Amino acid sequence: MQLVINTFGTYVHVKDELFEVSFTKDGEKQKHHFASQKVTSILLSKGSAISTDAVILAIKNNIDIIVFEYDGVPIGRFWHSRPGSTSKIRKQQLEASLNEIGVFWIKNWLTRKLENQIEFLKRLKNHRPLDADNILVVIDSIITLKLKMSAINGDNIDSIDDTLRGLEGTSGRLYFQTLSSLLNERYQFKGRSFRPAKDAFNAFLNYAYGVLYSRVEKVLVIAGLDPYVGFMHRDDYNMKSMVFDFIEPYRSYADEVVFKLFSAKKVNDSYTDSITNGISLNSEGKNLLLQSLMNFLDEEKIKYNGRNQTPMNAMQMDAHNFANRLINKV
Repeated sequence: MQLVINTFGTYVHVKDELFEVSFTKDGEKQKHHFASQKVTSILLSKGSAISTDAVILAIKNNIDIIVFEYDGVPIGRFWHSRPGSTSKIRKQQLEASLNEIGVFWIKNWLTRKLENQIEFLKRLKNHRPLDADNILVVIDSIITLKLKMSAINGDNIDSIDDTLRGLEGTSGRLYFQTLSSLLNERYQFKGRSFRPAKDAFNAFLNYAYGVLYSRVEKVLVIAGLDPYVGFMHRDDYNMKSMVFDFIEPYRSYADEVVFKLFSAKKVNDSYTDSITNGISLNSEGKNLLLQSLMNFLDEEKIKYNGRNQTPMNAMQMDAHNFANRLINKV
């Protein structure tokens, strides 16, 4: 299980070799206990605290501890001292960022992103006959953009990144315009908005992406990859650039979870708060989203190489495949 700590003032410490989570609700002190053998990760929002004893217990049991901003973006984590990385993988990763190998992988991840957008829209089309024609037009447009992306060649990513970004951006605009049009009019939105989100849908989506970033970073480190050495994003972000590269095919996981929450009318105004220049999820909204997202990532089954796998297992296998191919170990 994952312990998600997003209530202000919550304290995580150790009692009798168990994680004790204590907080105040309705004026009463509450405590819950969890065995370390059953915990896979601890997610801590700002405003909560954890003792060094709890950190040590987590490290000894290979439990990932992630610290989040209020909007779900991870800002730090505790790792055990045995990430399984090798210097050879990271050297090859750095070299690939400068040549055609990096081009291959960026094209691979971005075309898969568009493929996943197409597949999601196809599933929506099958359940919305009144909107089917309009959805099909968008699907055809994204297919055309994907073909153009596949046809691009270059010796290094710098020579083609503007073109790739343009095609990806056009696809994203068409995709999100379509998702918006399929929502209840009350929750329709005008494109993507980030920090802060301008609407409830983007507030949910931004938080879901933040959680997904932490999951992607974890699979990269376990596979021996450096989350900071990216290919396309390396010059644009003073942050974990490979996470931003590698996450692209999996953004549709978050898209689908958030869209289903809204289309199933599970979201209402009580899950968000107005903040300066935007909208933010409150603790109830975060709990609703995290429950659905964690269930999808860790419990749902998807087809992967002809077998049923959880999305997290699929991401981990993709990361290992990427690392192995960098060092010609397949």
